[in-house]
Formats: sequence, C-alpha cells, structure tokens
Amino acid sequence: MTLQHDQRIDSSLPLRSVCIALLTVSDTRDHNSDRSGDLLAARITKAGHQMIDRQIVTDNIEKIRHIVCAWIEAPAVEAIITTGGTGFAPQDVTPEAIEPLFEKKMNGFATIFHQMSYRKIGLSTLQSRSTAGFANGTFIFCLPGSPSAVQDGWDQILSWQLDSRYRPCNLTELISPSHESDSPP
Repeated sequence: MTLQHDQRIDSSLPLRSVCIALLTVSDTRDHNSDRSGDLLAARITKAGHQMIDRQIVTDNIEKIRHIVCAWIEAPAVEAIITTGGTGFAPQDVTPEAIEPLFEKKMNGFATIFHQMSYRKIGLSTLQSRSTAGFANGTFIFCLPGSPSAVQDGWDQILSWQLDSRYRPCNLTELISPSHESDSPP
C-alpha cells in the first residue's frame, strides 16, 4: 500500500510559516505575464507561508547570483524558489548562477522531481536541470519555468517538505535558529 502525502500530516501540530523569496528568471516575462511566478506566489501564501520578496530577472548569471546572494544573506529569508532558466537553451543559466553558491547540494530534489516529471511527460524530463541546495541556513530550489512544472514541483514536493507537520521529517526542522528568531511572527 502506498501512503499518501496527506496521510503524513500530523494535524495535531501547528504549522510553522516559512519565509520565502521568489525569483522568476526570464528574458520575456514581466509582472503582467509571469504565470509561473503568480502560481507559486498563490500557492505559497495559501499554504500559510510568507512571501518575503518577489523579483523577476533576465537570464544573466551575475544578475541572478546578485539577487540570490542578497537573499541568502538576509536573515528573514528561509527559502528561495526560482522558476525558469533550467533548460538547455543557450540563455538558460540558472543552475550555473546558483549551484556555486550551495554549501550542500540536495541531490534528492532533482531525483524526485525527475521521477514525478517522468510519470507526466516521459523522457522530456531530461531537458530539465532542476536543482536544489542549501547555503547560509537558506534552502534554494530551482524549478523549470513552465506553469505545469512549477505546479508539480510545488504540489508534489515543496508543499510537503516545507510543511512543519509532515512526518516522519521535513525541511523546516533544519532551518537554523538564527533564521527563526529573525523571521516575522
């Protein structure tokens, strides 16, 4: 028998809100056309988490890295989610911009993302370079830019691992005490 994710939520525990920054990486999107960013922002707040910041940046290693570095250094930011720039087109540079910042890479994130994606889109999942890691007490997740991939990444992975009630364990248990004391109530 396969245990469903919702059966792993201990509803007797309170939800600990996570403070999240959201970055859309795109040369063609703006605040009026950022469907993936809008989808993530809505899901983040619906799940009871706090949007600390939201920005859009072009596919440029230095610009991406500058924003992400500032968020990594900000005590109030506990998790960063990016969308876009994870493919193989020449302009796709999100992994190149962010992976050098990782103190630890979360290999399992890409593995689970690809397994989930394979069930939906088959071998086309090979075209994604989704990645995740940890730096200065901050979790960083890089999702593809399509609304479908963002929805799947949030609904099937991130929403569960960023829920403090998820058992047997979740990522919120690893958020450093310095982040917790600096985050808004």
